[in-house]
Amino acid sequence: MMENCKEIAKVLQTGEVEDKREAAFLAGDKECREAIPDLAQLLLSDNLGLQEAADMALRKLGGVETAEAVIPLLRSDDAPVRNLSMDILREIAGEAMSSLTKLVHDEDPDIRIFVSDILGSSGSSQAVSPLGDMLLKDPEVNVRYQAAVSLGELQLKHGAKYLNQALKDEEWIQFAVIEALAKVREDSSIGALAKAMGRSSDLVASMIVEALGEMANVKAVPMLLAQMDSSPTALRNKIVKAIVNILGGKSLKLLSQKEREKFRQYLLIAIHDEEEDIQDAAILGLGFVGGEKASAEVLELASHMDPERVPERLGIAVDALANIGLTEALRDGLHGKDTHRALVAVEALGRTKDDAVCSLMTNVFWDCERDVQRALITALTNCGAVVKDFFLDVLQKHNDGTVLKGALAYFGTVLKDEDTGEVLFGFLEHPYDDVKEAALEACVNVGGEAMNERFHTLFRSPEPIHRLMAVYAMGKLDIAANIDDIKLALEDEIPDIRKVALEAFSHMCADLQTWLPVIENRLSDENREVRLAVVDLMGGCDDDAVVPMLLVALDDADDWVRVRAVEALGQKAAKKAIPRLMDLAEDESPLVQIKVVETLGSIGGENAFRALLEIVNSENPELSAAAEDALARIQDEQGGEGS
Repeated sequence: MMENCKEIAKVLQTGEVEDKREAAFLAGDKECREAIPDLAQLLLSDNLGLQEAADMALRKLGGVETAEAVIPLLRSDDAPVRNLSMDILREIAGEAMSSLTKLVHDEDPDIRIFVSDILGSSGSSQAVSPLGDMLLKDPEVNVRYQAAVSLGELQLKHGAKYLNQALKDEEWIQFAVIEALAKVREDSSIGALAKAMGRSSDLVASMIVEALGEMANVKAVPMLLAQMDSSPTALRNKIVKAIVNILGGKSLKLLSQKEREKFRQYLLIAIHDEEEDIQDAAILGLGFVGGEKASAEVLELASHMDPERVPERLGIAVDALANIGLTEALRDGLHGKDTHRALVAVEALGRTKDDAVCSLMTNVFWDCERDVQRALITALTNCGAVVKDFFLDVLQKHNDGTVLKGALAYFGTVLKDEDTGEVLFGFLEHPYDDVKEAALEACVNVGGEAMNERFHTLFRSPEPIHRLMAVYAMGKLDIAANIDDIKLALEDEIPDIRKVALEAFSHMCADLQTWLPVIENRLSDENREVRLAVVDLMGGCDDDAVVPMLLVALDDADDWVRVRAVEALGQKAAKKAIPRLMDLAEDESPLVQIKVVETLGSIGGENAFRALLEIVNSENPELSAAAEDALARIQDEQGGEGS
């Protein structure tokens, strides 16, 4: 037994492999700092288990002692050992800055690279000055590069002064410096980056522009605008993207008229760039600076976007077109033969509520092909009452199911005009079931006494589908006023009608005492679906008055009815059901048995706990496991109450 750190250290030095591994873990747990040198030596072991244990212990112990023990391993010829040592030092760097900073002037450039990497993980402000010195003064280019990267990882503002100066270094270093400055986001770097653009290669200038865009500092905008005229097209397109990213679309309107017009021209060029992110920035910008040409270019690009592959990009384009508003390009798009272009135009125009747009869409509707008409119907619902006559015309003349459903939805959800009730009601006779359903919902949404009377009359029809729709609607419109018809429907010869009649009571829990006797007989209905509807209905009400009926449902011949009744009793935590549930624990249906056990766990309490103790030793392994889980649940809940 290793009871103290002295014994642990001895085992680390002389023990067998497994004993050493256990000792390493214990050294970390017991904070045995005197074991640190021996733990560091175990990192040299070929045994991965020993390495892992020593690694974990050293990370736990941390501090200067650990750093001093591990640093020499950075000079190992074994790459895995060096890498493992670096990982440990990265994690504990903040605790060992004095030990690490001693290495910034080491004669070995590899060691200087390693330490600059490690300092970048320290999170310490003390790392900034030594890293800055390495960046500006180290003769080895790879050391300077890593120092720049690490200053970026630290993201500390006072590192910017070193990075700003390093923009004069060779191009390889400039790459790392620019990326680091984009992470640090210090205001003073804006001017330094802009100044560096004038003396940089196109590649470096491109990186500077991207960094300024990422930094999103409005101070960069005047400097970027000043560079646009003299920049080659590729770089200028990146400047366009950066300005849009910094200002956002709306703020482009705050540019002067001259600046805005010039920027519009550059946006119109940038939209043809090969890079999609530049195209998207141009689209966003054009959406706010507007114009006929802008609309045409955005529509042209959007018409070639695959809505399945790039829905986000297409959405940006549609938003831009909607912001620009009605243009000749969108008019032509609606009238053209290109279906995808027309659909983009419809979606953009559909986001406005301008009367001129609504008039345009209704005028072109009958000349468009089917898919465009379907899109127009959806778009026109935003136009409100001004398109009422158009939609009535559609209901009279069109025969496409999707178009008709869209028109019916307009009347049911937008207009809700009782004067259209007769027209809508007529579509209950439509040959397409989905159109019937849409008409039914529209009629219910429109409502009113006249509509209720129509359904009252329809309920007398010999056709089951008529009675079914009538019962559904009367339950939605006014169940109290239609209660006599609903009662009759509960006795209908068609099971689906009885089921829909039951569902009419789903929002009547507040009047439980009134309707409960009405549906009680349906618990003995010959149709399983009807009995399930009764159980679901009672399960949805919190009132304990339904518990006796749910107990009756436990005797149902159908497994699923019993299961639903059991679940409903569990949701109500009906303790009076426990004896009856115990009987069902021996049900012939395994599903019922499992549900009973789960429900006892949900109900909880002393009686349920005792009942589960009788089941937990069942010969059925699934039932036994379920009982064990249910017992644990009750114990957890009791523990929670006790705390």
